[in-house]
Amino acid sequence: MGKLKIGFLLLFLFLGLNFGFSQNYKFKTTGLSVSVKEGNGKFSNWSELKPVSIIVNLDTNKNRIVIYSEVIQLFEIIEFLPAEESSNDLVYPFVCKDNSGEDCTLSFITRKNQDNRKQLYVKYEDRVLAYNIVVLE
Repeated sequence: MGKLKIGFLLLFLFLGLNFGFSQNYKFKTTGLSVSVKEGNGKFSNWSELKPVSIIVNLDTNKNRIVIYSEVIQLFEIIEFLPAEESSNDLVYPFVCKDNSGEDCTLSFITRKNQDNRKQLYVKYEDRVLAYNIVVLE
């Protein structure tokens, strides 16, 4: 009986700590640029930055990222990759599947040498979308 109580206590603590550290982050996009893979296997130059105002939600409770564009883009987080930091950038990458089942990587990037400008990259095998974003409080 004592082992059962200890088991429930440990389960309760584990679940409580797990939910306690889960977070929900909201962002707003300010611009979008796109690059696509060309016939030679190289990516094209970035398109001209288009002003866009879209809400982005990173929900670690539900392991998903949602971009509320005209067509809602839902990404299931498959793997939380370790943060990468250099003298220029701080990158938080996530391996994801989109709502059509396609594999992709989403990365939240802080550009240290650009006044800590923030970006969201959505990388597929044949295209990359780059959003400029700001954090919503």
